[in-house]
Amino acid sequence: MRPLPAISDRVLFTLVAVYTVASLLHFVHNATYLHDYPNLPEWLTAFGVYAVWCGIASVGALGVWFYRRSMMLPGIALLAAYALLGFAGLDHYVVAPVSAHSWAMNFTIAFEVVMAALLFIATIVLAGRFMTAQRN
Repeated sequence: MRPLPAISDRVLFTLVAVYTVASLLHFVHNATYLHDYPNLPEWLTAFGVYAVWCGIASVGALGVWFYRRSMMLPGIALLAAYALLGFAGLDHYVVAPVSAHSWAMNFTIAFEVVMAALLFIATIVLAGRFMTAQRN
């Protein structure tokens, strides 16, 4: 079996930072153009969108906090959860097709999802490395 590639802390934290920016970009766009997004619930507000982003971002911040304090497994698990939350942007396509969204809407959703996927892959690699190191 081939060994898992190394993921440096620098790469991990860069992925966290870029994913965070991509997520913030999507949420700011969503909050700013809330009523232009197709078929979103009427009760949804810009404040609510920002509040959700803060909740999601806190999962990532907590993951970084644990990881940097050498509590690797909780840190990696929280960062994986943080990354998985980035796939929720695809819910836009449950309520309306891609074609119903503007170019900017699709871009911010895709950017967030791609960065979430890269971060999630990194956490899987790190978890594998961590588990292998624990066995040895």
